[in-house]
Amino acid sequence: MSPTPPARATGGTPARPPACSRCGRVAPPGSGPFCPYCGRYLAALAWVAEPPPDGKPRPPVRPRFRYTGPPRYREVPRWGFPPLPWRAEPEPEHVSPLERARRIAHPLDVLLRVTAGVAVVAGLAEILRYVLLVLSRSDALPAGPVAFSDAAVAFGGWASLAGLVGCGVLIVLWTLRAREAAAERTGTVPDRPAAAVVAGWVVPGLNLSLPGSLLAEIEHAGLDRPPAERPRPSRLLLAWWAMWGAGVVLGVVAFLWSFRGGVQAMADGVVLHAVLDLLAAATALVTVRVLRHLMALLEPPRPVRREMLVAVRAPGPAAERAAGGATVAP
Repeated sequence: MSPTPPARATGGTPARPPACSRCGRVAPPGSGPFCPYCGRYLAALAWVAEPPPDGKPRPPVRPRFRYTGPPRYREVPRWGFPPLPWRAEPEPEHVSPLERARRIAHPLDVLLRVTAGVAVVAGLAEILRYVLLVLSRSDALPAGPVAFSDAAVAFGGWASLAGLVGCGVLIVLWTLRAREAAAERTGTVPDRPAAAVVAGWVVPGLNLSLPGSLLAEIEHAGLDRPPAERPRPSRLLLAWWAMWGAGVVLGVVAFLWSFRGGVQAMADGVVLHAVLDLLAAATALVTVRVLRHLMALLEPPRPVRREMLVAVRAPGPAAERAAGGATVAP
């Protein structure tokens, strides 16, 4: 934009001076570009926008700054990264043995209940097979019930076996973590190595006594009894120990009975498998109760809050005269 002066009159007549924009008076001819009354500049300017010479708008010019080196501060900056070494990945947090035992206890609880249900199905399938064996003594059986019985026995047997193997692996891992949590609770060191604990659950003969001893030691530590004192298992643990031992012995007997031949031996084997399946289901349910019992003992004690109820009684006339005020009785 450029200022242009105002247009002048033509025809020989001098142009009339413009009126002052401040005071409104007209200056006499020959007074100059300034108002003789107030001194304001009288020449009016008209601003006219003109396009650039080439007809294209020019982009704004960005100022270029010259590099003067790294920044300088008068004081030590308060911001920045923490003075820590470079780590490719965060360090794993320390997980306590109790937390590890808690992580194993939940899936073990679920798997034990599922295995108990499957074992009940296997036991009922064995009972159905025995009933069909009894009925086949006098007459031939249709193919439908026999095929259903065989399928139910096969499903129950393999499913219960898979459940028992899974429960066995989890309960061994849980025992290792639970005994570490018990030792940490009492401030002691486990006297048995991990290999001895695994052998106590797996090796025939040892699995009759060592699992009960391990659980009794965990219960002993959870009850905050002296470490030097002999563990005294609870009734629940003794019942589980008896059912566990009976199941192990009955399993060995059923396995050896399968090598006998004859119709009567086959019928007796069916009865043994039915009893073994039902006993395994009952043992799995009792194991769930033992697991919850021991986990509750290993949990840290919570503070007990007691509420005290205070009753405020209205004082009688004699008490007011004697004490001169109200009496608060607990």
